[in-house]
Amino acid sequence: MKKKGILSIVAVLAVLALIAWVLDKNKKKNAEITAIVSSGNTGLVAVNTETVSKTTINLDFSANGIFAANQDLTMATENAGRVTRIFVDEGSRVSKGQLLARIDADLLNVDVETAKANHQSAIRDLERYESAFKTGGVTQQQLDNARLNVQTTQSRLQSANLKSADANIKSPISGIINKRFVEQGSYVNVGNQLFEIVDVSKLKLQATANENQVVNLKVGYAVSIKSNVYPGITFNGKITFISPKADNSLNFPVEVEVSNNSDGKLKAGMYGTAVFDFPDQAASLSVPRSAFVGGVNSNKIFVLEGNKAIERKLTAGRTFGDRVEVIEGLKEGELVITSGQINLVNGTEVQKLK
Repeated sequence: MKKKGILSIVAVLAVLALIAWVLDKNKKKNAEITAIVSSGNTGLVAVNTETVSKTTINLDFSANGIFAANQDLTMATENAGRVTRIFVDEGSRVSKGQLLARIDADLLNVDVETAKANHQSAIRDLERYESAFKTGGVTQQQLDNARLNVQTTQSRLQSANLKSADANIKSPISGIINKRFVEQGSYVNVGNQLFEIVDVSKLKLQATANENQVVNLKVGYAVSIKSNVYPGITFNGKITFISPKADNSLNFPVEVEVSNNSDGKLKAGMYGTAVFDFPDQAASLSVPRSAFVGGVNSNKIFVLEGNKAIERKLTAGRTFGDRVEVIEGLKEGELVITSGQINLVNGTEVQKLK
């Protein structure tokens, strides 16, 4: 027992000695690093710089969006009645004016015949009143009432004819039947849904542009459209709408009309990318956004003159990603400070890192 106890004590002492040695070694290493840093500390503010030069401005950008149908409408019945025939099904391609379904028109036809009889009776009454008026048999007011009755019955006849024609359900647009809500033999009331028709011969790509991008866009501009599901195909489009108001994320909604292929490759709801290409711009002076003190709107930067940071006011132009166009205030070849400005005031001595 005593032997085991002695061995345990020796093991513990050995571990403690090892820990003390490691700690002493780390302490000496940290002291050496501190000494090196202290020996290289000049007391100057370290800054990075960039030489001001002319660069070509690239306005091109791309924006992702979702394809929406050119037209997407749901037809509702305008007359109550029983659906006697349905001529199309889901997936059917239809043309504008094509007959889709028919509603029982017996009652509507009765209304037409009644309105027609009333109108003919009013015409005969007017003829008699006109003859009697010549001989003084009726007054001017009675004649005027007869003429008004003809006009009234004519309007009722036209209304009855329209309702009867509405019994034949015709497509108001060309497209594809996406949904059918009725079955043959079912009874429908006014306002019941009949068909959902989607026109994908053209699609609308709904994308967004930020404030720096939207100023270069105009309605009618040609746009190239790409889709990940068809990597080898480029679709042609044009800008049809630019929102005059930014959304909650401070981006401006933009709609691009896309010509779909004859086989309708693109579907509403797919993702797409609009590529906005612009002519090459003339080269101009630009600096990084990071060069500005307190943001681009401050128009304040520091330039390096000798070993001193000199405050400079300039006139900023357009912003292109992380670059800002300089209209006035800098010359080509000057050194602009791009980092470390938080520690600078006008005339501060600095150490240039790069």
